[in-house]
Amino acid sequence: MPALLAIQRLSQMIDISGKTAIVTGAASGIGLGIATALAEAGANVVMADIQKAAVEEAAHGLSGTNKRVMPVRIDVTQEQSVLDALAEAEQKFGKLHIACNNAGVPMHGTGLVDVPPGDWEFVMGVNIWGIIHGIRHFVPAILRHGEEGHVVNTASVAGFQNRRGTNQGPYSMSKYAALSLSEALEHELEGTNVGVSVLCPGPINTNIARGARNRPDTWAGRRSAPMTKRCWPNASPRRVSIRRRWASAWSTRSAPRPSTPLSAPFPPM
Repeated sequence: MPALLAIQRLSQMIDISGKTAIVTGAASGIGLGIATALAEAGANVVMADIQKAAVEEAAHGLSGTNKRVMPVRIDVTQEQSVLDALAEAEQKFGKLHIACNNAGVPMHGTGLVDVPPGDWEFVMGVNIWGIIHGIRHFVPAILRHGEEGHVVNTASVAGFQNRRGTNQGPYSMSKYAALSLSEALEHELEGTNVGVSVLCPGPINTNIARGARNRPDTWAGRRSAPMTKRCWPNASPRRVSIRRRWASAWSTRSAPRPSTPLSAPFPPM
């Protein structure tokens, strides 16, 4: 499981037990996997998602195992919603240490010249502005207390390639941006106690293909044909460094090297 591997690597970098994490897009899929792995590692987990009922149900499933979790509704496209979720997290658990900007939506099947403005706004609002809002507000909250912390941004292998015939240009563009934002943030946080990682999964059996169902009312009535994305239930994620397309793994300047490289050594930072 990609989320389990990610959190295992993260736990090697910082002591997660008793720390507070916020995970966006936590009601299902990779977000739920990350939240579950963090809870299993002893963290206080704020499970944030635009689907209020779904994230409450998911949190209930974890809290039933005596894990410290709290569901909150968040619309990552809206700055005030992100601020409100952060305030709830700090009120409930205190200091924030880990931010997982994971919420994402697909955009496949329509050629660039035919994608209407509303669809561009939607995919950029979630996949790019969702990370920007997280950087602008979660990161200062982590830096404020001076303790060790970490930021995880979920991108995709689509951030390294546009597959012919898929018409995935808007989605790939947004994931290229996620990679660039992550690398820029890593540079800016050098010398602090806060590390940065970017998760680049391949096709995974999640609910992302149904992401349009959560489209905010702000962009209602401006959508194109339903967006589709193929997901394969047994596919393993490709883990890609932000420095090289073929380099290994869970990329961060502070990550320990795997005992057996997955493909190539970590490049020098």
